[in-house]
Amino acid sequence: MPEDRASFSRMDQSTRAEWMTIGRATAELQSSVADRVVSMLRGFDQLYAGFAVSQLHHALQTATMARRANASDEMVLCALCHDIGKHVSIANHAAIAAEILRPYVSDDAYKIVLTHQQFQGRHYYEHFGKSSTLRERHRAEPWFALAERFTEEWDQAAFDPAYRVLPLAEFEPLVRATFANYPTGY
Repeated sequence: MPEDRASFSRMDQSTRAEWMTIGRATAELQSSVADRVVSMLRGFDQLYAGFAVSQLHHALQTATMARRANASDEMVLCALCHDIGKHVSIANHAAIAAEILRPYVSDDAYKIVLTHQQFQGRHYYEHFGKSSTLRERHRAEPWFALAERFTEEWDQAAFDPAYRVLPLAEFEPLVRATFANYPTGY
């Protein structure tokens, strides 16, 4: 077994030295998280999923609208990455995107991304036989007003092919600064 890898086949047989090796490798890999996030966003360039714009254009339009509305950097990042979970599952994208962002954003921002589909449901859930009032279950939450703004002003309004979006390169410094941080919990 190479020196830069643990040799255990069961965690209950691992050693401190092996975990230090794993910890170093994890810390080294953290610097490439931003590259993977940017790559996922670029990968949306040809994904339309039935919409008039690509998912990249939607992400950039949502983030551009948030930036132009003087939203916080955290909200701009969430606007850019709120649908990143579509790389795994469109139906479950909100929960997946929220979990990707969770170690890097506030609890309120996490909840906004987690529930953004329920907030948007007001505009289309009835077409699928679902309640269009799911956002109401969150009305008492301190983040409700920001979630409404996020959804109504930026997300649900960001499907215009003629909207002049800022390029992904404009948001890369924010992505890199955010995802360079080593999240808690390891």
